[in-house]
Amino acid sequence: MPTQARIVWDPSFTKYNFGPTHPMAPIRLDLTARLCEALGLFDAPGVEVRGAEPASDELLETVHDPEYVAAVKAASDDPDQADPGRGIGTDDDPAFEGMHESSARIVTGTVDSVRAVWEGEASHAVNFTGGLHHAMPDRASGFCIYNDIAVGIRWLLDHGAERVAYVDVDVHHGDGVERIFWDDPRVLTISLHETGRALFPGTGWPTDIGGPNAEGTAVNVSLPPGLSDAGWLRAIHATVMPIVRSFKPEILITQHGCDTHAEDPLAHFAMTVDAQRSAADALHRLSHEVCEGKWVALGGGGYEVVGVVPRTWTHLTAIAAHRPIPTGTEIPQDWRDHVERVTGRPAPLRMGDLTTQDGPLWWRSWDLGYDPASEVDRAIMATRSAVFPHHGLDVHFD
Repeated sequence: MPTQARIVWDPSFTKYNFGPTHPMAPIRLDLTARLCEALGLFDAPGVEVRGAEPASDELLETVHDPEYVAAVKAASDDPDQADPGRGIGTDDDPAFEGMHESSARIVTGTVDSVRAVWEGEASHAVNFTGGLHHAMPDRASGFCIYNDIAVGIRWLLDHGAERVAYVDVDVHHGDGVERIFWDDPRVLTISLHETGRALFPGTGWPTDIGGPNAEGTAVNVSLPPGLSDAGWLRAIHATVMPIVRSFKPEILITQHGCDTHAEDPLAHFAMTVDAQRSAADALHRLSHEVCEGKWVALGGGGYEVVGVVPRTWTHLTAIAAHRPIPTGTEIPQDWRDHVERVTGRPAPLRMGDLTTQDGPLWWRSWDLGYDPASEVDRAIMATRSAVFPHHGLDVHFD
């Protein structure tokens, strides 16, 4: 009998640390784990919590160039040796001692997760320390040193998987994963993100649909700044669901960067924790519909480290454990006291943002029709028009 949910965590993951002024503060991981513990998730029946050792060079080099791995190691041993030409030692990706080991540990966490689900040891797996989707084979990018997602997908392909679906709901385009599998028809990559006209990395257009051997397997939904819950959920349901169903993956990997939130300091969407929870729940349900529940969920971006990240990724963990937490649930006082003690900031009171909402969020289904006056609908239609014909889907009605 498989474990219901394997969760990747131990305190060593907080060593992925770019320094005290960097937005990707490791406390976001610590507070998430503490909130999971406070709500009883780590001790729940069917939940297994595991750490990870750093990945071998051999595993990293299934995706990353050996010269790049060597450059990361050199900067890890001596940050003064960082090579900005490899994206290391920049403002986004400062070099720090132990950088190689801490980055490689995240890779192992994701590879162990996909292996456990693929081989039937666990029904679901969560690595909220992972989801580092910007790293390229030859360079660091966007706070990401090694691309744990791509190494995990490559492991699956090397062990018999023929159809892997990857869905990325981070506010930033999942450019690294897309580029690595750009011309591989076995991998479907879907990214819903704020338009590159307004946000890093400036890519991810609806007409970017994959290489000559894989047209239609790269899917990009480029959405306008200021987007809120209903439009975001409409976009997810109008694009992800029909395409993934048509693709019929054997396993679903999802990235849950929570920098879509209204309080995130680095982007311009206006989502609530409630919507982020709804998206995770919908993707979980999709895994049960299309691939017998083989689901691996990862973290990603998220820079409101007190009010947003811990709640969103605790919801993600709870959903994977088949123990969803209502958004009206009060947050344990011990956790709130710890937050105020270590950050000097007040902690949220409840597990959701919406004071009157404790059931399904409302969003307008695509079945109700396309509205050409809506900027969101135009973005959705651009993606559907570019990609749906490659999957035998009707642009208007599927």
